[in-house]
Amino acid sequence: MIVTVMIFVACTASFMLRVHMSINLLAMIQPITASSNNSVIVTNSTVAFNASQEFVNKTLMKDENLIVPAQTPPDYGPRYVWKQNMQSHILGAYFYGYLLTSLPAGPLAERYGPRRLVGYSFVLCAFVTALFPLFAAIDVWCVIAGRFLIGFLSGFVYPTLHNVISRWIPPNEKSKAVACIAGGSTFGTVITWPFAGLLTEHFGWVYAFYVPALLSASVGFIWFWLIADSPSEHKTITKEERDLIEASFGDTVSKTKATPPLGKVVTSLPFIALVLSHYSSFWGLNFFVTQAPKFINEVLGFNLTNAGFLSSLPYLARMFSGFFFGYIGDGLRKNEVMTVTALRKSFIVFSHFLPGAFLIALPFIAQDPIVTVSCIIACLGFNGASTITNLVNAQDLAPNFAATLYGMMNFLATTAGFLAPMTVAFFTEQRNTMEEWKHVFLLTAGFYIASGIVFIIFGTGKVQKWNEIKENSAEKQSEPEVLTVKL
Repeated sequence: MIVTVMIFVACTASFMLRVHMSINLLAMIQPITASSNNSVIVTNSTVAFNASQEFVNKTLMKDENLIVPAQTPPDYGPRYVWKQNMQSHILGAYFYGYLLTSLPAGPLAERYGPRRLVGYSFVLCAFVTALFPLFAAIDVWCVIAGRFLIGFLSGFVYPTLHNVISRWIPPNEKSKAVACIAGGSTFGTVITWPFAGLLTEHFGWVYAFYVPALLSASVGFIWFWLIADSPSEHKTITKEERDLIEASFGDTVSKTKATPPLGKVVTSLPFIALVLSHYSSFWGLNFFVTQAPKFINEVLGFNLTNAGFLSSLPYLARMFSGFFFGYIGDGLRKNEVMTVTALRKSFIVFSHFLPGAFLIALPFIAQDPIVTVSCIIACLGFNGASTITNLVNAQDLAPNFAATLYGMMNFLATTAGFLAPMTVAFFTEQRNTMEEWKHVFLLTAGFYIASGIVFIIFGTGKVQKWNEIKENSAEKQSEPEVLTVKL
């Protein structure tokens, strides 16, 4: 129970560090610049705050005989004249750093243990985050470097958490633990935007860095206190609890550390099928997370406030359905209603085929905006079944190397965060109507359905032969001393 709670907390804190910069920038940027010819450049950096919205509405307005002066922007702290392309560099720097470490994070966790990787990641992220007001005062490139470093450190977290699950969570409970990863990510996103806004409005934007830094450091220290690399290394676990957890794995999880057989992994058809299903799922998720506000505002005609609220609903639906499907999957597996392979393939219908069907239907039944939004909510809601399909299948294929497998999947899936917006821009370059968006929806539906078919043909829930590790005889004979103190 403690492990699953800490997984949820870690994911929440990790996403807080990922998304809070998008809100903080709104208060850090000088929102208006008057040029010599009396023209005005208004950025989009003030729409997050109510007072700023009033300021935008009263900016310099040029008419033939009169120029109305603008009001002073709200005083949230020092403001900087960073152009739009520089702001995009600040936000994008996180993902470049994230890509560098998400791939090696799995093998590092399997060799050196997950406790230090996750703990030090949060502590160091806290230190860097607290320095951002200083970075901003020095130069914008220091801010970019800081965001790159935050992404670099955060890239270790998610693959390493899958290593924690493979070592600590019994097979019949893994779907719920994976749901905590997805749920924590969503919860972190949902609470960070209003939380950062409140901190900025009441205390200034510097505290929107200091408070997340304090929270990140707290998570790191609590992680070091409560979590060990494995049950056998935990100082306060009872022998009964340890034996129960280790017995649930059988001979699928080894205590011997080994290098993942990458050649066999990348040529494994079940793993290739898993990668495709995972990528399509993340493509759909990133597509809606990044493009839903644009679609709901510009095509469906909702104002920005309603667009922001409605855009969060599919994300919340995916979080709650993820927990729902996770409990269903664990229950079916525990009661041996069906084999693991049958379970994974059956629920591909929910996680991939139904979302694809909703996206195919959406352009043709989208006469009413509410119906359209409902389709999007249903699409991501059913995709919450990923917690018992692609998000947990790496634990089935290779419990010893689950972190490595997820790191490889996550590395590839992260590219969807760049490619999905580029795809939308390509199809909507000339016009921005439902006719153009129809191609985007159908393409995403095709990804869902095609990858689902591949998974049904080649996917499996069986442990692969390349998961096996030759045990060290000396390690087999040695039994570590265990304290019998209740958690």
